[in-house]
Amino acid sequence: MRDTAVALTAAGIDNVRFEARLLLSHAARLTVEQLIARGPDAAPADAMARLRELTARRVRREPMAYILGEREFWGLPFKVSPAVLIPRPDSETVIETVLDLFADRSQPLRMLDLGVGSGCLLLTLLREYPQASGVAMDASGAALEVARANAEALGVASRTTFVTADWRQPGWTDGLGTPFDLVVSNPPYIESETIGGLMPEVALHEPKLALDGGPDGLAPYRIIAAESARLLVPGGWVVVEGGERQAPDIAGIFAAAGLVPTPPRKDLGGIDRVVASQH
Repeated sequence: MRDTAVALTAAGIDNVRFEARLLLSHAARLTVEQLIARGPDAAPADAMARLRELTARRVRREPMAYILGEREFWGLPFKVSPAVLIPRPDSETVIETVLDLFADRSQPLRMLDLGVGSGCLLLTLLREYPQASGVAMDASGAALEVARANAEALGVASRTTFVTADWRQPGWTDGLGTPFDLVVSNPPYIESETIGGLMPEVALHEPKLALDGGPDGLAPYRIIAAESARLLVPGGWVVVEGGERQAPDIAGIFAAAGLVPTPPRKDLGGIDRVVASQH
């Protein structure tokens, strides 16, 4: 573990002791607790070989979540792969917002997740609303396979429909089976020209399709807003995540489309992260 930490430090990675412990526990196929308990034991040769391979991947700045194949979100385990954006704590603000908007957890809500990725938003909400059903839409078939696996693992596959559609193409809403009580999305919101300057874990490894929001980072919001009245029942809500300092522009886009945005909800870092708008 010490040698791994040295290698990670040389690669410019932070929290190296924590990451080295995660890598070693994964390589040894032990939980972190088991690893600590067996600390005095000699490391098996096969575990050391696996650790070297994992460390080489991390030194190349491959995200830890892709190496481990999993990331926790809302206390739930989500499988991840390079086909999907890694779930982030900021996105839990979407869940908090929806829970406030729909206080009755027994409602048979019909939900739609635009750009479902790993499924962290929609599948978490289906767990919170046991009578709800959802449509998971993504342009990437590989992403939908990850979401489908997560739906099976979390026990909500029977209430989830998976649809391949690309909102950049005409008629993308045709196969969704509208209208919905709730539309959620964490769309791409990074300005195209700034993606290359992001940290290597993001710029080099996460799917560009899930990052690139066009020249000003707001292109997907305009597309979603333009279809929101068709996608939602009267009184329904669209809840979207945005980037830092984007909330006023996002709210303006939905207001111009005839929806009524509410004040943005802040994430734990104090950033206006989520905009909810009602039809």
